[in-house]
Amino acid sequence: MTTARVALVTGSGKRRVGWYVADALAGRGYRLVVHYHLSRVDAEETVAHFRDRGVEAIALGADLTEETAARLLVEQALNHFGRLDVLVNCAAIWIRTPLEHLTAADVRRHFETNTLGTFVCSQQAGLAMVRQPEGGCIVTVGDWADARPYVDYAAYIVSKAAIPGLTRCLAIELGKRNPKVRVNCILPGPVMLPPDLPAPEKAESIAGTVVGHEGRPENVAQAVLAFIDNDFITGACLAVDGGRTIYAPD
Repeated sequence: MTTARVALVTGSGKRRVGWYVADALAGRGYRLVVHYHLSRVDAEETVAHFRDRGVEAIALGADLTEETAARLLVEQALNHFGRLDVLVNCAAIWIRTPLEHLTAADVRRHFETNTLGTFVCSQQAGLAMVRQPEGGCIVTVGDWADARPYVDYAAYIVSKAAIPGLTRCLAIELGKRNPKVRVNCILPGPVMLPPDLPAPEKAESIAGTVVGHEGRPENVAQAVLAFIDNDFITGACLAVDGGRTIYAPD
């Protein structure tokens, strides 16, 4: 059995941030588990893309709002490759809803996908990594807006605000079981704005950075690689946001 390292990236089927993270890991020689929810065709095309580059990759579908499905995703990855060295939690939803129209169901949906899905995948992957002498690395994805929330995305922001606490908790829980298992968090800013975002909102988002430009999904991928490379960092949260967290423009 090959000992080549294995990475599972949730939400990597479509060409969003998770895809770029998977691409960066492929460049490091990782075998890949490409996760998708509804975008099976995109995921299969992504796997074909990696295989054409000589990367061993599989696509696995799972609705991460379902605990059983999230557990099965990790189990299938382990059954196929025999190990799991990296988990990056990129799957998320981000839905605009004015506070006046927000329902408990809206909030619950965001928590189930963004928070609970991240927790269960990290829990199951982390416990598998504990059993590996080499340990492993988990990266969660929060959001810079936990520090300075913006309007009309309350369900999303509160679900992402839980991620730093989740990260620190799992860093302790897993690290005390195996010190070679580390858990860290990335807090992205405007690294890949939706193409249908109104121009004024896009301009406002970019104006809110210190660097004065939109980021790239590769910026997040670089941060993932940095966490993997540095074995003296765990329980940390890194803003990859162009300075949005620290800057409050007039």
